[in-house]
Amino acid sequence: MEHDRRNLLKGYNMLLYFAGSMIMSEPTDECVIDFWTSGTLRRLPVSSSNPRFLKAASILRDICTDKVICRQMLSEDYFTLFAENGLPLAPARASIYLADKNKGVAVEREISEFYNSYSWQPIKPGKPSDHIGIELLFLTGLIEKYLLLDDEPCCCEMKKEICRFIGNCILPWIPSWNEAVQEHAHTQSYKGICTLIYACTEDLYGLFSISEVR
Repeated sequence: MEHDRRNLLKGYNMLLYFAGSMIMSEPTDECVIDFWTSGTLRRLPVSSSNPRFLKAASILRDICTDKVICRQMLSEDYFTLFAENGLPLAPARASIYLADKNKGVAVEREISEFYNSYSWQPIKPGKPSDHIGIELLFLTGLIEKYLLLDDEPCCCEMKKEICRFIGNCILPWIPSWNEAVQEHAHTQSYKGICTLIYACTEDLYGLFSISEVR
């Protein structure tokens, strides 16, 4: 059982790393080949009963078989939805969706404080701290740290930290962001990717909230 749980968490980390990279920058040929045209997304490393996860998996399994067309469509959608040098229709930043509640600045500061508490520096220094791609990189790092721990009290504390980060810094705005993507995306690919991010963070929050996870 322990081995299965560890593999499950590693599987979620792989999905978040893939999904975050697709939001972080324009999709590359390598990314398209590795995840779509090679069939990787038809063999997801995680099984989940979360309806959102099942929906995302269904979308991602049935699209993008032609590499050239896939890359072109993904690039066009990326710039329409997320590019920061224009007027993106679904900007991938927490502060934008929480600004109406006067929490935009506060949440960006809270996210930065999380990073600083672990002496963590994003590998994409040009991206704002509240960008979903940066947040997911940090989250996968926390999970990797958790998987290396063998002390029960430390594991319990890390579980709390992971839940706190997801609950405070990701889940409050991901539903609104996902709605914007579903409304404005031209490709099923990005609709599936953003739904996958939503589902994976929900699943991980649930997994780390229960005592059985170790």
